[in-house]
Amino acid sequence: MKPTEFTRPILTPPNNSKKVLLHSCCAPCSGEVMEAMTASGIDYTIFFYNPNIHPLREYEIRKEENMRFAEQHNIPFIDADYDADNWFERVKGMENEPERGIRCTECFDMRFERTALYAYENGFDTISSSLAISRWKDMDQINGCGERAAARYPNMLYWTYNWRKDGGSQRMLEISKQEQFYQQEYCGCVYSLRDTNNWRLSKGRPRIEFGVKFYGVNDTATLKKTEK
Repeated sequence: MKPTEFTRPILTPPNNSKKVLLHSCCAPCSGEVMEAMTASGIDYTIFFYNPNIHPLREYEIRKEENMRFAEQHNIPFIDADYDADNWFERVKGMENEPERGIRCTECFDMRFERTALYAYENGFDTISSSLAISRWKDMDQINGCGERAAARYPNMLYWTYNWRKDGGSQRMLEISKQEQFYQQEYCGCVYSLRDTNNWRLSKGRPRIEFGVKFYGVNDTATLKKTEK
């Protein structure tokens, strides 16, 4: 599908809410979600809370890319704390669980609980997440965690919209290439990094290099923008 052929659907959040707190995991995943919400006239704010991302350099690159895109489109961006110690404590004993297993459920629960709390304290009645647009994620698992977090507070809902449909997945890739987003090569946590590198080594491929791969470009000038 070419960008010129894309027809943007008009979205309506549950209960016709016009103020949504969007948990964002990264720029490549949230780009299409942000574009869709903006085109539909939805008042939303980005909430970046991802203490699972490892190492810190990888976290900073993903955050900066997301922040850059939000600022470019004048979207409010909330930079939550990077409390990695709490994340490690929460998933203790689940280090060898497979991707999409109970460790991921615990991780989503932690991130959405924080999102829902911020929403409740700051006047949002609807939360959602860019996580489910990724084909590597279990949409039902993510939606269940989101609904569970929202249920902690009165009159709050988790928006379970399928961001992949109606060309969303393809548009996500187009935006990533257009914006030359940093292209992460694993989910984010130290255990997914371990498992991905083990798989790469078994296939004769090198370990992941941090901060060097971008959609559509791979040069020193681009890399410099991530270094602070």
